[in-house]
Amino acid sequence: MGSAFMKLCCCCCYDSGDDDDEDEEKQPLLPQDPLEYFNREVQKRRDEETNLWSEPGDPSHSERDDDRVLYGLLQARNKTRMGSTGYRRLSIGIDAMRDTRREVRDKWKTVMEHLGFTAEADSLLTVSAGASYDRMRNAPAARAMLNTLHSETSLFSSREPPPERYLLILDRLLYLDIAEDFLEKARSFYPPKDDSDEEESGLAINLPLLLARVEAMNGKGNEDEDESGGDDENLIYDEIKFQPKACTVSH
Repeated sequence: MGSAFMKLCCCCCYDSGDDDDEDEEKQPLLPQDPLEYFNREVQKRRDEETNLWSEPGDPSHSERDDDRVLYGLLQARNKTRMGSTGYRRLSIGIDAMRDTRREVRDKWKTVMEHLGFTAEADSLLTVSAGASYDRMRNAPAARAMLNTLHSETSLFSSREPPPERYLLILDRLLYLDIAEDFLEKARSFYPPKDDSDEEESGLAINLPLLLARVEAMNGKGNEDEDESGGDDENLIYDEIKFQPKACTVSH
């Protein structure tokens, strides 16, 4: 006890004022555990991939309109000068589409957590672009349940088909024998809404028109963005319309 007290006194009384500047210079650019930093970066890229494709088994990323639009926006942004007005506007469209997918995923995660799968929710909901339908254990039942969730809950938008990636997730839930519980909880938390009453989730995107605009931009090749790309980028921006978010109450 005495030894510990002396160490505490020494630490408190030690004048380190002369070494403050030296300590600041020695602060590492990376965290103390570089492995933790790289793990976070890898997880960040995986999260982006998870929220990128609706069709996990589609190597072209072009089977669904929303996948094709998002891929087109990413390609258009890659050809646009970073920091330009067009680059920022394209980024708004990309972020809007990714946010919409994250909102759907967050609904699923909420239901999973209320079923008691708080620690396992992220892993159960993770589907990479390299996932295979061939490994599904009960594809017909997963398909039937996905259609039921689409028609009897508001987990998805009623205006477009549900993302195929959730087939793989439902197959996991069926294997764990919790799919029916998930369905009942989803019905309770997110009941279906009439088309006229369905709330917009922050940003509404006219996918067909936006897709046409992106394809038109890509068809022009690598022209100078400031001279020829501004009008097309303005048109793309016009298709991304801000909507006020409605408040939701957690159950």
